[in-house]
Amino acid sequence: MFLHAERDGEGPPIVLVHGFTQTCRCWGPEAGALAVDHKVIRVDAPGHGRSAKIMAGLRTGGRLIADQGGPATYIGYSLGARLCLHLALATSGLVRGLVLVSGTAGIEDAHEREARRAQDVRTAARIEQEGLEPFLEAWLAQPLFSGLPPERAFRTERLGNTVAGLQSSLEQAGTGSQHPSWHKLHRLSMPVLVVAGADDRKFTALAERMAAEIGDNATLAVIEGAGHAAHLEQPERFLAALQPWLGANRL
Repeated sequence: MFLHAERDGEGPPIVLVHGFTQTCRCWGPEAGALAVDHKVIRVDAPGHGRSAKIMAGLRTGGRLIADQGGPATYIGYSLGARLCLHLALATSGLVRGLVLVSGTAGIEDAHEREARRAQDVRTAARIEQEGLEPFLEAWLAQPLFSGLPPERAFRTERLGNTVAGLQSSLEQAGTGSQHPSWHKLHRLSMPVLVVAGADDRKFTALAERMAAEIGDNATLAVIEGAGHAAHLEQPERFLAALQPWLGANRL
């Protein structure tokens, strides 16, 4: 069982893992810019794109992503950040560098986590009730994505997903299914770049806490003028934070 992946460029490997309802082709100009001097491996996460029939939770999903990426720097956004974080905590030496964009180490309160899991299940049911296209329009209309330019929303690519695939992703790899790992973050020994958009206050606070919990090997980058999808809303500012970090850590 292998996830779909697309490869560009030559050099030190970088693995890109997208967010919920996206596909491996939803990285915008970042993928091309990184492929100038890196081998870029864009993966369709479980339940998405050409990996729609592969249904897996965060632990198994991280392992399947590693099967495509091997030893590399892993960059994950939102759902992708949760997958990459699980991979980094579960392996030793495979993740040479870790970039978490709008990620979280989980919901600590058991009651809040169960409420979020129930919400994820309800959202999964909505996809089937509403149909894929109406659901995606409603999803992108959330305040969370208000700063996302239409040309970087990748509606056409998102429509390549399936109802069943997105449902499985929510139910098995949603935030409600994520076991909190705050107490494990200090175990991460590789260079870590933690990224959030300044306009996304919730995830900026999470990023600040994650960087503090990880320790001296963590770098915090708060992207001005960006919200949840910071890398797509402000790609030049995102690359201005990412590329020097890669160079400084010889990644």
